[in-house]
Amino acid sequence: MQIGFIGLGSMGAAIATNLVKSGHDVHVFNRSPARAEPLRKAGATVAASPAQAAHSADVVFTMVADDAALASVTFGEAGIAAGLKPGALHISMSTIGVATAQDLTARHREAGFGFVSATVFGRPDAAAARKLFIMAAGADEHLKIAVPLLEQLGQSVGIVGADPSQANLVKLIGNFMLSVIIETLGEACGVAGKAGIDPMHLVELLTSTSFNAPPYKIYGALIASQRFQPAGFSLPLGQKDNRLMLAAADALGVPLPLASLVHDRFLAVRSRGIGAEHDWSAVALCALAEAGMEKQV
Repeated sequence: MQIGFIGLGSMGAAIATNLVKSGHDVHVFNRSPARAEPLRKAGATVAASPAQAAHSADVVFTMVADDAALASVTFGEAGIAAGLKPGALHISMSTIGVATAQDLTARHREAGFGFVSATVFGRPDAAAARKLFIMAAGADEHLKIAVPLLEQLGQSVGIVGADPSQANLVKLIGNFMLSVIIETLGEACGVAGKAGIDPMHLVELLTSTSFNAPPYKIYGALIASQRFQPAGFSLPLGQKDNRLMLAAADALGVPLPLASLVHDRFLAVRSRGIGAEHDWSAVALCALAEAGMEKQV
């Protein structure tokens, strides 16, 4: 199948590489051209624009940083829509707001393109190993095309519903839950450390019990050691997702006290100059600092 792929950050590059390895004819584009060179060496064709990557493609994937970037590469100058053939399918894997996804769905329908949201849970190493958990939503005729491709990229594909924005909401809910785990681990490590218990030992003990789950193991180790670089998922992106979750809940009239707490934690840690070079688990530094257990970062 001829596939276009836009966005070659850590996640996108891993996913695009796996599509190449699966035998597809993949045309890639990234705003920073250097990021495309490893894909060229892997066998992909490097395009000069999103429109060129989409030209003649049956399916175009996007994995970009935020709502504005997705709108730009889709409907901006030389965007996907300028090159996509009628009836072709756009699969968005980006974490974006519900309102943006609804707008994109309507615009794709008007333009005669299919649109599926296929959001992912997993870090770059999971993407490279085809171990992502994927949440997909879209019309049945579009999912019939998308799901076999998505199954080549992850360990499971969950179908959320017919409205693409539902997959985006599920992703935001999941990231909200992860952010609360991060805050909880920060507070727990702060208490343990203040009491003279090695935070890493605490994490090892607890993750051998009912907390034997990847988020507690992955983020627990990072927070206990206060090892927040390199970023598997950057702090500003986590902050962006927190804002999107609060906006989605506000539109539905649903209060989210814990998301509001995490929102303030993001603001506090960012005010100290901690940014994109840090993993989003660095938000736990607020709780550690309050306990007097923060190391210099």
